[in-house]
Amino acid sequence: MTEMTHSFRNARLVLPDEVIDGSLDIRAGLISGIASGAASHGHDCEGDYLIPGLVELHTDHLEVHYAPRPKVRWNPVSSVQAHDAQIACAGITTVFDALRLGMDEDADLKADDMRLLADAIETARAENRLRADHFIHLRCEVSAPDVMDGFEIFGHDPLVKLISLMDHTPGQRQFVSLDAYKLYYKSKKGFTDEQMAEFIEKRRARADDIAPRNRKLLSAIAAEHGVIIASHDDATVAHVDEAISLNTRIAEFPTTLEAARASHAAGMGVLMGGPNVVRGGSHSGNVSAKALAEDGCLDILSSDYVPASLLQAAFQLADEIDSLTLPKAMAMVTSTPAEMAGLHDRGRLVEGRRADLVQVRMVGSVPVVRGVWREGRRVA
Repeated sequence: MTEMTHSFRNARLVLPDEVIDGSLDIRAGLISGIASGAASHGHDCEGDYLIPGLVELHTDHLEVHYAPRPKVRWNPVSSVQAHDAQIACAGITTVFDALRLGMDEDADLKADDMRLLADAIETARAENRLRADHFIHLRCEVSAPDVMDGFEIFGHDPLVKLISLMDHTPGQRQFVSLDAYKLYYKSKKGFTDEQMAEFIEKRRARADDIAPRNRKLLSAIAAEHGVIIASHDDATVAHVDEAISLNTRIAEFPTTLEAARASHAAGMGVLMGGPNVVRGGSHSGNVSAKALAEDGCLDILSSDYVPASLLQAAFQLADEIDSLTLPKAMAMVTSTPAEMAGLHDRGRLVEGRRADLVQVRMVGSVPVVRGVWREGRRVA
């Protein structure tokens, strides 16, 4: 990390409501001044965009570094560092690392691996190894028998700021299409038709028995400790009503326009994946993020499994949707996720906010990150 840069000039500043050509000053890690027009000193942005650091609420990317091949385990601190470097170079300065709880019986990773990664995040933070600011997001599979045991391993870890209540039971939510579910698991497990039918029946019975109870238990624990709750893959108004009853604040990856509209109307932050935007649609055949943006019910973007997709998706939506200005699109990856996560000190280029900054140049349709600063200190 290099020394703190105290001012920026010759920048296209993406402010909350407009884009201006000007300069920005920082002091003690905070934005201390913004001015339009030319300035004679400071880091020359060469006419590039200067935007707030991106805020990522749900990335599954860490596991790729820890388990790069089946049965291969990398050093967990090294894994966190590698993940962090890729996150920061994508312009993400605040990240909620998603760790799975509630595993398949034959899952390659277990809850102990998730705790090991969480410990590595905390060690790396304490040793000042990280470029981005890291928190933990626990992805809780409520239909899994071991989800509460896995949750107990985390105790009251102060880095856990967000949990999502997932349910991948066949025939609903992400897998409302049994054809899609069968294709996924047949290719994954090599089931015959008879084995697949038996597997589906067992999963449905198990979910009916334990999922409602686990949802309520996790919601109560989250409320007690001030942890934010996200729903996952809601498909119907009934799903949304259930999420509302559990004090859910964020609706992750709704699979239908109906569910997204209901979640947005209820005041939840509707979150969709950047890869969905960049690819032009959902890889699962569900509603597209662009359709939600056109409808006005998309609030937040997440990089999900491709860190670089977050910034590209924001620029792409601003370019493709007439009603969506660049400041509004950029809010989906900066101020809105920050506010929904309770981080009111970042996400906007305004005086007094953290100087988490990204210098970006558009080359064709793909943005190039040319510099990243966290609290005024250059990290990439």
